[in-house]
Amino acid sequence: MEVQIRMWNKDLPTLISPWIPILLGLHMHFSWATTCPEECRCDRTFVYCNERSLMSVPLGLGEGYKTLYLHNNQINNAGFPLEMHNVASVETVYLYGNQLDEFPVNLPKNVRVLHLQENNIQTVSRAALAQLLRLEELYLDDNSISTVGVEEGAFREAISLKTLFLTKNHLSSVPIGLPEELRELRLDENRIAIIAEDAFENVTGLERLLLDGNLLTDEGIAPEALQTLVNLKTLSMARNSLTVPPPYLPAEFLVKLNLQDNQMNEIPLTAFHGLHRLERLDISNNQLQSLTQGVFDGLHGLRQLTVRNNLWLCDCNIKWVILWLKSLPATLNVRGFMCQKPERVRGMVIRELTLELIQCPNSTATVPQPTLLSASTAESATQTAFTPARSRPTPTPSPLTLLPPNAGEDREQRTNDPVGPRQESLRVSFAVLNGSCIQVSWVSTFAVTAYKVTWVKLGHSLITGPMQESLVEGERGGIALANLEPKSTYRICIDPLDAFNSYHPGDDTICSEVMTKSTSFDSGDNTTGPEQATQQDPSSPFLLAGLIGGAVLVVLVVLLSIFCWHMHKKERSDSSKWKYSRGRRKDDYCEAGTKKDNSILEMTETSFQIVSLNNEQLLKGDFRIQPIYTPNGGVGYTDSQRRNNSTAYCKNSVPESDTCHK
Repeated sequence: MEVQIRMWNKDLPTLISPWIPILLGLHMHFSWATTCPEECRCDRTFVYCNERSLMSVPLGLGEGYKTLYLHNNQINNAGFPLEMHNVASVETVYLYGNQLDEFPVNLPKNVRVLHLQENNIQTVSRAALAQLLRLEELYLDDNSISTVGVEEGAFREAISLKTLFLTKNHLSSVPIGLPEELRELRLDENRIAIIAEDAFENVTGLERLLLDGNLLTDEGIAPEALQTLVNLKTLSMARNSLTVPPPYLPAEFLVKLNLQDNQMNEIPLTAFHGLHRLERLDISNNQLQSLTQGVFDGLHGLRQLTVRNNLWLCDCNIKWVILWLKSLPATLNVRGFMCQKPERVRGMVIRELTLELIQCPNSTATVPQPTLLSASTAESATQTAFTPARSRPTPTPSPLTLLPPNAGEDREQRTNDPVGPRQESLRVSFAVLNGSCIQVSWVSTFAVTAYKVTWVKLGHSLITGPMQESLVEGERGGIALANLEPKSTYRICIDPLDAFNSYHPGDDTICSEVMTKSTSFDSGDNTTGPEQATQQDPSSPFLLAGLIGGAVLVVLVVLLSIFCWHMHKKERSDSSKWKYSRGRRKDDYCEAGTKKDNSILEMTETSFQIVSLNNEQLLKGDFRIQPIYTPNGGVGYTDSQRRNNSTAYCKNSVPESDTCHK
């Protein structure tokens, strides 16, 4: 017995230890349940007091809760009891959508996340924030905070603050006295026009700064205002009035830079100097027409460059951009380089431009002039002879020859070429087959791995269609471009590729403008060739079928309308002969029926009677009137014995207490 007692005493802690957490959990659960405010609903560590039209914070909040929801009420600054400040367990408080006009006091002392958006807060005092020593995230978006409404050094009192959102307020400058531990600061959609040199003093740990949608200008930013932010990773200054990028950008860790929607008309050569870690750069929606060569040379880590909606002028100054774009690695994504001027190349992607399309007035070399082919001319196809630059020997002038097939004699168009003779190493022909197809053929005397064929529809003043492209193996001698629009001009370019599938910009590219035939083009024209003589416009049968179908549909609709009108008129004529409908209101009648459905129940305000519809004698027997819709909108059935299977149904309001018998 003594041995058993000793063993029991030895194993007692082992048996009790697994039950200790369970007992503590049950104790905490029941203790929390007894301290939940009456106006709220509590669930484990959450207290839901939101959307209850509360004027003040409910009393009776006990310990153990971590998240308090008080949003979308009518709480004002007088509604925070002192006992709320002593609740130590609450870490997150939602107070957005209330009626606060000052930064509240008496908040839980250990709160870490505080949401105060969509109030009418105008002032922020040091005393209020001095109570929140553990506050890490503060959201003050969409309030009425102004620069004079923030007491100097107020935010510095929250010594643990790391995230501060002040979006959509009335600030005219950066608040003075920001906390040293701040990591993210949002000041977008304010009225900030000035950033002083000491605005971010001692905020060296800031990593993300948003200044979008303010009134910043070049003169409003102090030269060294941003230089102190040595750990900054994201800087966004979109939707301002800058004409050049801000000077002395923090270069050590900057990864993302947004400068879109400004008024920048130039970018200095040293604007991005030292930004070796920059990965994303956005300069869209500015007034840029050209870029200084080498402006992006120092951006070794760049992964995405966006330049959309600028006024890019595609002249000789854009040549280096073309070569730079074609030499970029696949890891760099560039978007938005598209010509806006001159009109002849407007809408074309700069990367797809060839040097022949760029006008250089002072250049000594001439580029081949594109040939415009039209179905209205005698020739239906044109052959153009070109020689790539790599096959050119010593410089001697030579003519550029245009050879139409099926022609009895050769015609020459001569241009001066001081660069060198053009040997017929690559001959390209364009044959207009019909209104939607162009046959492109070529013959090359040198080895080509593949050909890149691009085509785009030209309009009156700009490119009206998307640019399309296709890669063709070097063994093939041509390609048919189908699904084109009739009587439209297309610019077609052929780029020979080497063994590495690399483009050779400049003289290797062959471009020509070709016009497709119209749908009504005479297929019997002898100059179009035997193939085109048998071609017919594929859209003509569909157009005729559409017209016939539309006419048939209109006739059917008219006949159906006449039939419906006639039937409606006939029903009205027949219904006017019924006795029960003369001089009566619709609301005074209830429909009824006997076995043969030859009677109608006529009911007035004082009495009712059953009248035959066809003047025949009514069947003898009992009738039952059963009300369906009661005055209060419900369905009230009054049970009565059914006799002879006669049933009546009432569609209008009948008092529940009335029962009808024969």
